[in-house]
Amino acid sequence: MPITRYLRSKVFDPETTAVMGMAFEKVCGRLGLSLTSDAMTESFAKVIIELAEGGETDAERLYQGALAYFGDRG
Repeated sequence: MPITRYLRSKVFDPETTAVMGMAFEKVCGRLGLSLTSDAMTESFAKVIIELAEGGETDAERLYQGALAYFGDRG
């Protein structure tokens, strides 16, 4: 499931969007999150987006950051 559905009006360059998508898919796979729009999946997407807004552009750091935000050290 692409992270783009959660971007709303936020705009990122294509490379950053792709990296965010990789991190998001990795989080979903690791945690067994639904590929539907549910509250937990959306929460992880929002954290990844916030980290990217803060300047993070590395997929692994976005992934680890999202897990850490919710207390999972992956």
